[in-house]
Amino acid sequence: MLNLHHLRLFRAVARDGTLTGAARALNLSQSALSSQIRALEASLGHDLFERRGRGLVLTEAGRIALDHAEAIFKAAEDLTATLKNAGKVRRALRVGALATLSRNFQIGFIEPLIGRSDVEVVLRSGAQPELLRALEALSVDVVLTNLVPARDASSPYLVHALSEQPVSLIGSASARELAGRPLRALLSAYPLILPTPESALRASFDAMVVQLGISTRIAAEADDMAMLRLLARADAGLAVIPPIVVRDELASGRLIELGRLEDLREEFFAITLHRRFPNPLVAELLTAYETRTASI
Repeated sequence: MLNLHHLRLFRAVARDGTLTGAARALNLSQSALSSQIRALEASLGHDLFERRGRGLVLTEAGRIALDHAEAIFKAAEDLTATLKNAGKVRRALRVGALATLSRNFQIGFIEPLIGRSDVEVVLRSGAQPELLRALEALSVDVVLTNLVPARDASSPYLVHALSEQPVSLIGSASARELAGRPLRALLSAYPLILPTPESALRASFDAMVVQLGISTRIAAEADDMAMLRLLARADAGLAVIPPIVVRDELASGRLIELGRLEDLREEFFAITLHRRFPNPLVAELLTAYETRTASI
């Protein structure tokens, strides 16, 4: 039988890269730690480390063992987190959202759970790398984003495409007189409020401008959709933004849609993990969102 205690010690050594550092962190003597690693190697029939200088480097068998160890302990953490909430009247859903993401989109995603007495929704915002780390640590159940994470064959992420929103040129009520004018003329003649250059939307916009062969005048840039909305309301210029972000202002007439930028789209995704015990509320929301999107 595989000794999980030995496997946990092996993972600690693999992460640290030295017996000395791992023993100190584990509050064990170096000799005791070394003997237990040797016992694990004997039970598996392979050397897991090779010494290079003062450090330890995983062998090919060691890399395979570490992958399996991470999966084993992740499943244990998953089980603990799931069963900890079993039988409770209220269930928790922990949602991580990119800090720059449209608040209207976030509310639209969790809307089926709002007001339910048996559910507590915990919302957390941040940068994408931070949110993905929280997802892998099971600190959040789902990450909402407009950026697809880098993936390969070993990636743990499941990417759910939720919706593709149109992008429009939005102005304040004072720009009403511009309605009906060609978008090409508006883009070249009036100051613009744009997402910052590192965003996917801005990259698409810049490519569109090059294709149109026009030059633009930038009044402001922001990496936050909420700030783009506020700048448009302050009449800082014409904003390139998905209408969903300013849905309430468009409905009230405070902002107006001057036209759709047909070549541009803003995509929204939900990122989850391969989990043995997934939070059932996530599947419920994904199904509800897909149903609503299909009916539109």
